[in-house]
Amino acid sequence: MARRPLPRILSTGSAQIARSRELARTAADSATDVLHPLITMSRGLRRLASAGRRRWAETPKDKRGPLLFLAASVVLVVVLVPYGPLLAVVTLAAAAAWQGRDRTPTAPEGPDESQIQRLQVLYEALVPYFSTADDPTPLYAHGGDWEEAFPTQEFDDSGRVAHLVIRYPAYFPDGEPGPRARIEQLLAAKSGRGREYLFVWDEEGNELTLSVLSPLPTGISAQRFVTAPGETVLGFTDPAGVQRTLPLSFGEDRRDVPPVVWRTGIRSTEPHLLAVGRPGSGTSTLLRSIALQALQHGDVLVVEGGGTGEYACLAGRDGVLGVEVGLSGALAGLEWAAGETERRLVAANIARQAGEPAPEDTKRPLWIVLDRPTVFTHLAEAEGRRDPQSLLQVPLRHGRAAAVTVVVAEEFDALDSLSEAVRQHTRARVVLGPASREQLETVLGAPPHTTPVDDVPSGRGYARLGSGAVHRLQVPATPDPYDDATSDAHRSAVLDLLPPRSAPADTEPLPEPVETPVAKVVITKNAAAPTADPQKAAPQSAVQDAPSSSTAAPETAVAEAAVAE
Repeated sequence: MARRPLPRILSTGSAQIARSRELARTAADSATDVLHPLITMSRGLRRLASAGRRRWAETPKDKRGPLLFLAASVVLVVVLVPYGPLLAVVTLAAAAAWQGRDRTPTAPEGPDESQIQRLQVLYEALVPYFSTADDPTPLYAHGGDWEEAFPTQEFDDSGRVAHLVIRYPAYFPDGEPGPRARIEQLLAAKSGRGREYLFVWDEEGNELTLSVLSPLPTGISAQRFVTAPGETVLGFTDPAGVQRTLPLSFGEDRRDVPPVVWRTGIRSTEPHLLAVGRPGSGTSTLLRSIALQALQHGDVLVVEGGGTGEYACLAGRDGVLGVEVGLSGALAGLEWAAGETERRLVAANIARQAGEPAPEDTKRPLWIVLDRPTVFTHLAEAEGRRDPQSLLQVPLRHGRAAAVTVVVAEEFDALDSLSEAVRQHTRARVVLGPASREQLETVLGAPPHTTPVDDVPSGRGYARLGSGAVHRLQVPATPDPYDDATSDAHRSAVLDLLPPRSAPADTEPLPEPVETPVAKVVITKNAAAPTADPQKAAPQSAVQDAPSSSTAAPETAVAEAAVAE
């Protein structure tokens, strides 16, 4: 018996559905226009009936009899009078049409007195920038009329400007960033501080559109995002900025929110990221969010220079190679990461020369997450040791081909201490917290299209991936679950995303660098009791070779070998 083929979903299905909806909407509007008189009279009859019932209910019982007799007399007179029924129907229809009219108060045409005063102030403030003495018919002049300069204007409930279209003369240098920045700063100050404004310059039509942006949602907590391998959600932005949405949960509700997705891997054009902000701006929250997403498909090595223990929840988890808070551990971990990058490159090159696919251990993503690495730079200089940032040159330069991704977070005050390799190879940039326009342009490489504000919540900022557009960004709330100030909802959300523990808390993988293209299995265990200064504690590492043709030795055997050594 032949099997009946399943129906295919046509590629034009969505277009046909949209066209059908448009036709149905047009038909409904046409029917509403045709039946508008009937709808009005029906509404009026319903209101007249309701008024009659209320009048009957309000009439005392002792007066209802005379009222009925009076109504019956009126009906009898109407029936006996020539053309009485016709006149009664016409009168009832007129009363129903009057009662059924739309009683919504009409909006006032044009701005009121206070709004006109605001527009006049804006006009006078723009006169020095949009006028010259040689213009025979100036569009902007002191004491002039603002109506021709502002063809479209809208105001919010508080009376401040919400949307404004501004015309300017053709000789204004709208292609230069300096004059445009001065105009945007002036408009933001005169239209009301504390709000974010979007400026759209139409250079062909000589028009500037000012719009007030609604605040980004801050109630998005850490959760599993619907993304493909190699995609990382940095945060969420405006709907007009991206062409994609993700289904998210807001408590018991679900909502589609546009994300800022950072793509990593072999085909990525921005394989490494740099996040900059002030203390408390949310850079550590961003790094925790990235680490939790990276652990779904790869391994993570965390190097924390702040020493605050904000990544202690990751220690000993599956996929976490180490959480280093001391200089010795940071040097050992980054040295191993550099050697691992070289090993992956050599193994992949050998496989390609042999006409075989790359080994599986070279495809698993490796993430190196560094929070404030310049702290180790100062410590290494004081102790006469190697700068840990120098070990990042190989992962940064060859990380894309070896599936190694580097994420660095630093403060504004220490940007000059970052190495040249970090500043050159981190083309994905994020700025969180309050920042001036000059700081944003220095880090992102381009000014944002919105006006930055001084008072912003934690995790709010801007993101730019390579040479793309600058997006507003709100990082999902991913606080330290061991912090007492963390709410129960956020703590449980982060703990649910953590992978299970695979080793005791005092066991950290701090492997040594690999110098040959042979797979290594590394287990680090502290032989002595921990000292007061974690930076002076020198953990002992044991490295055991494993032939590439056989499986790795069990973890217990390697640990026993490390203890015996």
